[in-house]
Amino acid sequence: MRIELPHRSERFGAVRIHGVQEVWELDSGGEPASVDDNAWHSIHHVPSTTINDYERRMAIVVPVKGERLKVLDGVLSGIPHDCLIILVSNSERDPVDRYRMEKETLRRFCRLASRSALLIHQRDPGIAAAFAEAGMPEILEDDGLVRDGKGEGMLIGLALAKLSGREFVGFIDADNYVPGAVYEYVQAYASGFHLAESPFSMVRISWRSKPKIQAGRLFFNRWGRSSQVTNRFLNLLLSSYSGFGTEIIATGNAGEHAFSLDLALRMQFAAGFAVEPYEYINVFERYGGVLASPDKDVMKAGVEIFQIETRNPHFHENKGADHVQEMRLQALNVLYHSPISVQDVRDEIADFLRQEGVIGEGEEPPQELLYPPMSGIDWDTFGRVLGDKSESFRQIEKVRPASLERQTPIPEIPDSESKG
Repeated sequence: MRIELPHRSERFGAVRIHGVQEVWELDSGGEPASVDDNAWHSIHHVPSTTINDYERRMAIVVPVKGERLKVLDGVLSGIPHDCLIILVSNSERDPVDRYRMEKETLRRFCRLASRSALLIHQRDPGIAAAFAEAGMPEILEDDGLVRDGKGEGMLIGLALAKLSGREFVGFIDADNYVPGAVYEYVQAYASGFHLAESPFSMVRISWRSKPKIQAGRLFFNRWGRSSQVTNRFLNLLLSSYSGFGTEIIATGNAGEHAFSLDLALRMQFAAGFAVEPYEYINVFERYGGVLASPDKDVMKAGVEIFQIETRNPHFHENKGADHVQEMRLQALNVLYHSPISVQDVRDEIADFLRQEGVIGEGEEPPQELLYPPMSGIDWDTFGRVLGDKSESFRQIEKVRPASLERQTPIPEIPDSESKG
């Protein structure tokens, strides 16, 4: 991949936010970059061999909730071969067991592509027991199961990535219609991690366009309806501390993003659709220098956030105006109630939500649920309980046909089928 070097960055304490970087060439060849190739240019050559090295150390989490099976199959086909696939389903199991159909889709894909994968249902009592006994009961609802939300599904995927021993974890939504876009996202993740100077890094995707059909023609809209609002208020927060206006943040609602595990396990995550914007906010809370940081090593090394604008258009399922409104509201809720939010930002958020008819005069935005960092989990206990009690957890082994050699993603943990 040939990618633009970040020419503009802003700091918030120990956090360095890089401006949006463009992709100039999807495949720039496998030859290592020479000094002349990169050192004096604004475009950086990341060899395919380097990208492949990062992919071998990366898990890709795909949260699924009732997406069409052909769309899901396309998403799977776009994930580079050496990445570990982790599918976390929150689909209906009654009256039609969509999870079973997703399992069959994933199995067939892995068999034909000689891939390995992990699969689990979000409402499995076994994964709930694993969180409860390993030290994170906050993720459970009153019914004793993991809460029904996107953020919770991402936390399950993050936990499985940790158990698999991968060093990086990326997230890709299951409603993407373009397999080539999925492939490009993962290439961009790897390129961002390659450019990072800190082991604590995050890569977030900025879509070049999000096409819609208007008057019988494709209109390549640049910004989503929710993103415009979230980015505006996140940038307002930065401006309130720096004293200078900024538009540096362009990925507040990025569903496609990736972390180094070293960073992700130290962060707090929010419930539901607040999860993506809160990643920015929590990084600022923990490492922005406004509040005391619990991680001195992170403060010393710093956190890097990359925003990479991809070439492929982003076609996905239209989930309607209510979905967009819910995403907006949850994003602004976590910013409004953050301990680093200043009064001017809170006032503007409240005014915006009143104009939208979300809250009344004198009311405050509701608070969203926040989870503690996963660094406090007892991983030995988590894996043992998951293997003992889960009924939906599956490990799909990679089989090499010539030798029938099998590679299990987490060999020491049995899944429900291997228990008989």
